[in-house]
Amino acid sequence: MSAPAAAMATRPQAARRLSAAAVLGTLAVALVAASVWALSSGAYRIAPGDVVRIVLAHAVGQGGQDQASLVLAAIRAPRVLLALLTGAGLAVAGALAQGLFRNPLADPALIGVSAGAALAAAVVIVLGNAWVPASMRIEALGPYVLPLAAFAGGLAVTALVYRVGRAAGWLSLPLALLAGIAVNAIAMAGIGLLIFVASDEQLRSLTFWNLGSLAAANWRVLAAVAPLVLAAIAAALALAPALNALALGEARAEHLGVAVERVKRSAIALTALATGALVALTGVIGFVGLVAPHLVRLVCGPDHRVLLPAAALAGALLVVLADLAARTVVAPAELPLGVVTALAGGPFFLALLLRERWVRGG
Repeated sequence: MSAPAAAMATRPQAARRLSAAAVLGTLAVALVAASVWALSSGAYRIAPGDVVRIVLAHAVGQGGQDQASLVLAAIRAPRVLLALLTGAGLAVAGALAQGLFRNPLADPALIGVSAGAALAAAVVIVLGNAWVPASMRIEALGPYVLPLAAFAGGLAVTALVYRVGRAAGWLSLPLALLAGIAVNAIAMAGIGLLIFVASDEQLRSLTFWNLGSLAAANWRVLAAVAPLVLAAIAAALALAPALNALALGEARAEHLGVAVERVKRSAIALTALATGALVALTGVIGFVGLVAPHLVRLVCGPDHRVLLPAAALAGALLVVLADLAARTVVAPAELPLGVVTALAGGPFFLALLLRERWVRGG
């Protein structure tokens, strides 16, 4: 190939890299701006400049004891950081599910993680006190009982779906998908029965948990969930080349040297880990894992090397803004975060579907 021809061949690749860098940079800048906005907003208003000053002071170990510093350190910073983790983790889990099932409409709920976590949490809320001595309430066992139960429920359901979908030594994705749909139906039925027998107090807790919230954010919660979610995101990024090959079909991916079965197992496990850990602490937050990867795919294309980090940034941005709206729109009350994400994500995703239909002339 001549030098001019080689230069022309590399131009589209350079343009794609520039486009990906521009998208990632834009998302990163928007995420920083949204985080500063969220840190400054609330019942106690803090100027954005003061937010930046206080954060930089804490970063070098010189945090103050004034009211603004205490509010940021004890209340707002853990909540915003949990929002960042939640958005990034759910969006990456959604991108993994969509890449695994080769379906842009897939999301983590398809393999039953959210349903399993919700059912386990509902069992603890409604029936937990029946399993401990009368002199002790389940709340007295500590703040981690509900998250641990939800996390275990999500992983147990995922293991069941994987077991059903595995046949003759290989994982059948259609069979796993059908198993996930069946498990979701069973879990929703179980939650419905528990709602029917719940007391008024239990019903309020159950309803609010199922609608999602970041109100439980604190530094201990972050220390527990951050390693799991960050490890899942890092491992998902390492799977990007294999997911690109898998998009060509399992047979072609095998010919390209991809260990397809290991990739499928890893993708399901990482989706369960990230979603289960987050749902256990925040409740069920819908549409983030569906909308964020789909939106990024429209801009960046299907290359998972770009799609996964861009989806993490877009998901984090979405949840930070949604949580900001949840705690300020009807202040001093607080809207459930899952309601806000559904109100924002549902119409947006419907508009995307109508756009696709119009583009295709349907």
